[in-house]
Amino acid sequence: MKIIRDLFKYHLSFRFGAIIFLLILLLATLSFFSPHEAAKRRVVPKNEAPSFDHIFGTTSLGQDVFWILTFAIRNTLIIAGLAVLISRSIAVILGSFSGYVGGTTDRILQSIVDSFIVIPRLPLLILISFVLKGELSFLHLALILGFLDIAWPSKRYRSQILSLREQEFTYTAVFSGMNTFKVILKEHFPFFIPYLLADAVSGFLWAIGIEITLAVLGLCDLTTPTIGTMIYWGNYYQALLMQRFWVLAAPVVTSIFIVVAFHLISTSLSEYLDPRTRLKRLG
Repeated sequence: MKIIRDLFKYHLSFRFGAIIFLLILLLATLSFFSPHEAAKRRVVPKNEAPSFDHIFGTTSLGQDVFWILTFAIRNTLIIAGLAVLISRSIAVILGSFSGYVGGTTDRILQSIVDSFIVIPRLPLLILISFVLKGELSFLHLALILGFLDIAWPSKRYRSQILSLREQEFTYTAVFSGMNTFKVILKEHFPFFIPYLLADAVSGFLWAIGIEITLAVLGLCDLTTPTIGTMIYWGNYYQALLMQRFWVLAAPVVTSIFIVVAFHLISTSLSEYLDPRTRLKRLG
């Protein structure tokens, strides 16, 4: 909480980013109060322009764009959140254990991690999505995104543990009888938390970008509303050609706001963690 309080106090960009993100979360929360089910069609007049009754207009499928957008934001954030939770959890465990133990174990684990780094992720995801197109639900997509985003975070956490394991408090913990996992969890993990927050933000952006990319290409579950599938169906029914700009404007503008919010939060966290700016604040 102290980190959040300091960021609100010293960083204008963090305040803007946090406010935008809270508004995005509010829209996602409104999906639980929607008068229509997410998959329900022909519940409102088709192709209506924005009005007081339908503030973001309606689609060619007879759906209210505003309420579909709330479901889309919620599902996209769930996909990104699960992907980040999976990838960062495994990366922290893998990087910490590999860096602390060292030796042959470290070399074997780093060889596996390096093999993930050299594999181009987007072409691989497109191939997997194409093969599993009929069965790739948004939960399966989150799992795949999580497992493919382990390598670089694992490298970063390993570099942190390499310096922490040489500190005096680590030797004190070892001499007191702590085993490897207790040392990593109790002594080293608290140092990861600030860096983990900043790293998780970049993971969110990557997962959201990939979800939108695969959905626009039609390579995931198109029946579940996400920001990407909203753009796909807007293109499918030729929203631009028919001058129904509101159908595409809502998901595109929302995705821009999400990227801006996460970018502002990420840069603020990075600046906050920079020792030079920290010394300046103390001065």
